[in-house]
Amino acid sequence: MKLIYNVQDKPKFGQLLVFGFQQVLAILAATIAVPTIIGNGMSQSAALFGAGVGTIVYLLFTKFKSPVFLGSSFAFIGSMFAAFSGAAAESTLGHFGLILGSVFAGLVYVVIAIAVKFAGVKWIDKLMPAVVIGPTVSIIGLSLAGNAVSDLTLGKVMTEVASQTIENGQIVETTSLVSAANPYVALICGLVTLFTVVICSVYGKKMTKLIPFIIGILAGYVVAAIFTVIGIKTDNTALQVIDFTVFHGMKFFSIPDFTFAKALTDIKQVNPQYIATVAVAYIPVAFVVFAEHIADHKNLSSVIEKDLLKEPGLHRTLLGDGVGSIAGSLFGGCPNTTYGESVGCVAITGNASVVTILATAVMCMVISFFGPFVTFLASIPNCVMGGVCITLYGFIAVSGLKMIQDVDLGENRNLFVVAVILICGIGGLTVSFGKVTLTSVACALILGIFTNLIVPHKATDKVELEA
Repeated sequence: MKLIYNVQDKPKFGQLLVFGFQQVLAILAATIAVPTIIGNGMSQSAALFGAGVGTIVYLLFTKFKSPVFLGSSFAFIGSMFAAFSGAAAESTLGHFGLILGSVFAGLVYVVIAIAVKFAGVKWIDKLMPAVVIGPTVSIIGLSLAGNAVSDLTLGKVMTEVASQTIENGQIVETTSLVSAANPYVALICGLVTLFTVVICSVYGKKMTKLIPFIIGILAGYVVAAIFTVIGIKTDNTALQVIDFTVFHGMKFFSIPDFTFAKALTDIKQVNPQYIATVAVAYIPVAFVVFAEHIADHKNLSSVIEKDLLKEPGLHRTLLGDGVGSIAGSLFGGCPNTTYGESVGCVAITGNASVVTILATAVMCMVISFFGPFVTFLASIPNCVMGGVCITLYGFIAVSGLKMIQDVDLGENRNLFVVAVILICGIGGLTVSFGKVTLTSVACALILGIFTNLIVPHKATDKVELEA
């Protein structure tokens, strides 16, 4: 694919701000979703700040040669819950556990990085050739497809829905919050966003082609705002897609609730048993995320047409990811990871400028202090972000398939390796060991590697593929 801005290119300052904001929009939903899911007093603004810090650390370790943003990692959600469940409910001790866990995970990356430094990366090419890594990258995008599609019919305005369940022979009434917007209204907003991004990317010229996500999100937001205003005027909640109430009582400037500040208040209560609990929750997951780290960087390497595992080197990307997670968790509490949304944004826009990623990181840190920016970003409805994510996740899936263009799928061994990875990944195979869960991506990659190793390399059987 043709890059408009290469890794070391520097866009003009005004353009840089716009490109950086576009990356913010691309990574926003996932970055703030993790603290929202965990709860326990975690701050979305702090997570945004922490992601910015982690990304800057990563860029420093990779010598500003790897253009990707690091955001909150979903793989550690179970570990983060364990940090709080191992402490008293609502206790600040849990916040110390978040930092401690990130240190454990980061040290795993450091140890692996040292091993890679001495052993090199040739073993990775043998263990994970294109026939393994290609479909695995596709799974990263396809595994997120359900999230993008489900978001297409959701708005921000919520309403309570009553339901009844039978427990121990008795009827129990419960209530839950669901999107108040009519699914078809939300779908229209999402599709407006989707096709605006597509049209800008395909037919746009110069700047329009470089900022399709900003234009798409603004178009979808405007349509959603029109529906919402009509819904408010007519007292029809089915048309209300955007929750404008989030702007009520908004502070212009506020300091995020940084994790280290909460952790410092109760460190004296830490005991060895709690430290062991956090270690067991975080360390195994770090090994799983290591596999996804390689897949992400292989994908990014194919986009920028430079092997990042060799230059700046896998040991540097690992150190950047690990130390970046530790630094980021001090502020946001969330271990970070390289984002497929960021890679997709680079690929679709053709802007691989690492300075843009740096601008994105700084922008995340700055806007986390300003209420209007954070609130506006948080008010973007799910359906609009769903329209954007269809293109981002789809591009990840397609880029993985491009990696196996030269793989002979008429050969049995290749066919079976790809088949095992795709079916296990798309099927959502996960394996849990206590509080540690191997994600579908990790399971698919592990089984793909195993299949690739046990099938004879000199297989000459051909498969007759019928149309």
